[in-house]
Amino acid sequence: MAFATSSSTLGYGLRDRLTAVARVYQEGAARRRVYRRTLAELTALSDRDLADLGLFRADLRRVALEAANNK
Repeated sequence: MAFATSSSTLGYGLRDRLTAVARVYQEGAARRRVYRRTLAELTALSDRDLADLGLFRADLRRVALEAANNK
């Protein structure tokens, strides 16, 4: 009969939790920066430029959100 044991310790102390929270906050802040920058750049384009890209002004928020989430 064979069995396996694992003796690894899980490091879920207060410092690890705070580090995880800080990482989540930083990732969210980075996504918000990408969203704002993308939206600003797309908004600055003329309607002709947007048409060349196959976009309408109503699509800009969705495109910026996709850019931020697919980072």
